[in-house]
Amino acid sequence: MIATGEFWPGGTLRPAVEDLLGADAIISELHWHDARPLSAEAAAARVCFEEVRDVAQAVTDSSSGRGLAAAGFAQGIAIAAERDTSRVVHLLSGGAFTATR
Repeated sequence: MIATGEFWPGGTLRPAVEDLLGADAIISELHWHDARPLSAEAAAARVCFEEVRDVAQAVTDSSSGRGLAAAGFAQGIAIAAERDTSRVVHLLSGGAFTATR
């Protein structure tokens, strides 16, 4: 399972387009290696991803992207939207990320 959202203060859910698009980047790569049928959730993420022509722009235009840009993190958005740029996977363990290969 890949989470695609966050909670606003007060406990309401904010769906996160950047998480959904990121999830399908992962799903696409895994599915390429393993041709088992996709779950309904993964298939829905696939459809969303295929319809977005410019992922970086979609993330920039999202509510999170606008908030991060306003806080001075526009360059971080561009970096986060890059695809196939690293062979390192970071795992969260003990409250810190550790690079693995």
